[in-house]
Amino acid sequence: MALTTLLLTIGPASAAAVVPPPVDPTALPVAAAPAPPAPTERSAPCRSVDPGAGGAGRPQFPLASLRTLWRLADGAGQTVAVIDTGVARHRLLPRLLAGGDYVSNGDGTEDCDAHGTFVAGIIGAAPADDFAGITPAAAILTIRQSSAVFRRTGEATGGVGDVRTLAAAVRTAADAGATVINVSTVACASADLSIADEALGAALAYAVDVKNVVVVAAAGNTGGDGGCDGQNPTNGGTPDWDGVGVAASPSWYDDYVLTVGSVDRDGRPSAFTLAGPWVDVAAPGEDVVSLAPDGDGLTDVVPGASGEAPLSGTSYAAPVVAGVAALVRSRSPELTARQVMQRIEDTALRPSSGWNPLVGHGVVDALAAVSAGSAPPVPAQPVAVAGPAALPAPATGTRGVALAGAAVCIAVAAAAILLPRNRSARGSDRGVTRD
Repeated sequence: MALTTLLLTIGPASAAAVVPPPVDPTALPVAAAPAPPAPTERSAPCRSVDPGAGGAGRPQFPLASLRTLWRLADGAGQTVAVIDTGVARHRLLPRLLAGGDYVSNGDGTEDCDAHGTFVAGIIGAAPADDFAGITPAAAILTIRQSSAVFRRTGEATGGVGDVRTLAAAVRTAADAGATVINVSTVACASADLSIADEALGAALAYAVDVKNVVVVAAAGNTGGDGGCDGQNPTNGGTPDWDGVGVAASPSWYDDYVLTVGSVDRDGRPSAFTLAGPWVDVAAPGEDVVSLAPDGDGLTDVVPGASGEAPLSGTSYAAPVVAGVAALVRSRSPELTARQVMQRIEDTALRPSSGWNPLVGHGVVDALAAVSAGSAPPVPAQPVAVAGPAALPAPATGTRGVALAGAAVCIAVAAAAILLPRNRSARGSDRGVTRD
C-alpha cells in the first residue's frame, strides 16, 4: 500500500495550462462536527497486518541520530494531524487524540486500511528497540477521512472519501489546534481534465494563513494499483507548469502545501515518485518500518491484492517531513507556518543540478532544519529518551521489491474547467497565492 489515492470523477477537457482554481474564501467548508456526508457500510474485512511480519525494511532514521536531534527538540507542545484512513490505538502512540470520522460513526481511532497507522507511527511513535517516530513528544490528532473497505450504503463498489471531505477534514484539523497537518493522499488526473477541489484550496489557505498551520502532502505515486497514470517532466532547473501531463491535488496548491517526493536509501529519486513543479523536498520512502495496526508491534509489510508488499511510497516520505516540521515549530515557536516550510526547503540537501521536479530542493536535512540559527554547535553524543518496553522487531530477510498500489479509492466531485494560468514564482517568504 503505497498511497491513498482519489478516484476521480472528472470534468470537461481544457486546453489551458495546468493550474489549480483560484482560491475562493467563500468555498471554505463550514465548521461542523466530522461525519460521513451519506450513510456508509463496510464492504470488506479490515486489513490485517501481523506484527513482526518480515521483509527487509529499516527505520528511515537511525534511533541514535534521532536521539541527537531530540537534544534540540522532540516536538513537545505540537499537534500533528493525520488526515488519512484513521489511526489505530497503539501503545507506542500514547498521545493519540481522536479528531473525528468522515467514513463511519467512529472517532478516528479505527483503521481498517492500516495506512493511517503507518503514517502516524513514522511521525510520532515513542522509541522502542531501534525504531521511533520523528517527533515522539508531539500529539497525533487522527481524522479518518477515507477508506477502501467502506462504501456508500447500497452501492456495489467504491471507497469512501473525496476532495470535499478532505477539505472539511483540513478545516477540522486547523480548528482543533493542529500545528502541522499531514496529507498522504492525492487526487490525480490528466492535465487536460480538471479537479473540483475549490473547497480544498480554500481550506488549505485557511489553515496556513488564518490558523498558521504547516501543511505537508505526499507528491503521489506513478503506476501500480491505483497510482497516478503517467509521469510529468523530470528535467531539473525551473518548475515547468506548461509541461505537466498529470495534475495532482492538494500538491498543486503549491503556495500552501509542502510537497514531498520519495528517495531510496542512497538518496536517489524513487522510481514511483510523481514529478511535478510543485515538489518541494524529498525524504526516504522505500522499504520502511512503522507501527502494525493489529496488536502493538512493528511491521514493514502491508497486505495487498497480490500478497504482502514492502512499505514503500510517497505516503511514507511525507510524514518524515511532517515530523521535522513539528520539531522546527517546537524549537522555534516564533516562526510562522510559511517560515517553517521555507526553512525546510532552504536547509535541504540540494541536488547538484539545483531544484528538481522529483526531489524539489533536495532531501530533507532534519538536523539542519531544526538547528538553523542556533549559536552553539549540536553535541554529537546522543541522549536517552524514555520509551515503552522493548517489543519484537520485524523479521529480517529477503523479499522482492514490490510497490503496492492505492489503499483507498475515493470519489471526487464533478470538476470545473481549468482556468488559464497566470502564476509567478513563489517568493522566499512563501507569500500568498499569486494567481
